[in-house]
Amino acid sequence: MNEQARRRPSKTYRRPKKDPVRILAFEALRAVDERAAYANLVLPPLLKKAREAGDFDNRDAALATELVYGTLRRQGTYDAIISACIDRPLRQVDPPVLDVLALGAHQLLGTRIPTHAAVSASVELARVVLGDGRAKFVNAVLRKISKDDLDAWVERVAPPYDEDAEDHLAVVHSHPRWIVSALWDALGGGRAGIEDLLEADNERPEVTLVARPGRVSADALLDNLGEESGLPGRWSPYAVRLTEGGEPGAIDAVREGRAGVQDEGSQLVAVALANAPLEGTDNRWLDGCAGPGGKAALLAALAAERGAHLLASEKQPHRARLVERALTGNPGPYQVITADGTRPPWRPGVFDRVLVDVPCTGLGALRRRPEARWRRRPEDLEGFAPLQRSLLREALKAVRVGGVVGYATCSPHLAETRVVVEDVLKGRGGPAAEAEWVDARPLMPGVAALGDGPDVQLWPHVHGTDAMYLALLRRTA
Repeated sequence: MNEQARRRPSKTYRRPKKDPVRILAFEALRAVDERAAYANLVLPPLLKKAREAGDFDNRDAALATELVYGTLRRQGTYDAIISACIDRPLRQVDPPVLDVLALGAHQLLGTRIPTHAAVSASVELARVVLGDGRAKFVNAVLRKISKDDLDAWVERVAPPYDEDAEDHLAVVHSHPRWIVSALWDALGGGRAGIEDLLEADNERPEVTLVARPGRVSADALLDNLGEESGLPGRWSPYAVRLTEGGEPGAIDAVREGRAGVQDEGSQLVAVALANAPLEGTDNRWLDGCAGPGGKAALLAALAAERGAHLLASEKQPHRARLVERALTGNPGPYQVITADGTRPPWRPGVFDRVLVDVPCTGLGALRRRPEARWRRRPEDLEGFAPLQRSLLREALKAVRVGGVVGYATCSPHLAETRVVVEDVLKGRGGPAAEAEWVDARPLMPGVAALGDGPDVQLWPHVHGTDAMYLALLRRTA
């Protein structure tokens, strides 16, 4: 063998190709896992940076967004499939490797990306972020996954419904078992309803705007957007739905604070409290858990139309600043303070209307924050329980006799909704509250399927909103 042949490598090394879209999606997933961040907070600055660097166009941004949210929504299903393709427990696989595998699984099973492209792009990503050795592992696993479609895999890895209904639904619809059980209890009924709800949690939600009264009307906002960009809300008179691809930050009314991004269920809660019948004065309103400011901004606008004053209170200083920003430019009188609603600085019995949208598990917004389903634990309910009851008790003390309190959560879990209200009214864990239910259903005119009342539970699969809960209570003594 001559000298030149001895020096020639047996195989030429090829530098891995860097794919900006998939690298960004991987970085977002790592931030969600390592920093307990939320994708809706992590992704926008990453996309903005990529656009400014000239790496991304709108199609790239849309693909990156789909990869991140789709992977997070279907994580439970993909984990079950990946587990069936490896010879070790899933917990023994390094989290960055799992993120690459899940991204690859989503491209193979949850998108229209061709099989060869999904596998090769994922292996290239692995070479860039994990190294050649682990890229071979990724390649082997994804090639196994690529042999079947999603339906075939689910049939293989999910237990039969008749043997274990909750575990079947957990795998098929990618929710932790305890959340499936809790949602089923809250919803009631048979299989169809819970499957519709779980599937709705896995759909991309619409972006809904609120036109803030006195600053812009929904009709004017629609006219500005045009028929191709905006649709009327389903239920709220102040709602405008953006069509797919609409960017709220590009809308003048949003930039100027005349409109904001707010789920229609959240709007309905604020409007119902504002329209609850009262006798006597209607001058002083309180939002006792005001951050980040969406409901407070709508309440402030509605109060201003009647010459009423809104006090918006928020315990966390950084969230109080968000409330201040949301209320800036409101035409009527308002005040934002940093205060703890369980140890309030205001005198008892001075408000006509009070809203407490209490801290909760957020199980009603899993379609917007899909990673929350994997982060929450059943024991979290015990942590929120004393705070929720304390906030409601103090809200009932803050309102005058004859005034109305709205207790709201973005969770349908019974332990955070009706059970809390009944405990406070019946004096479980404290003195019984002297208050009576107000039927909230007539205060949401036109909204279908509101149940038996007097409280209201909204549902993503029924109303197209987050699963907001509202109980209205009138102080009687």
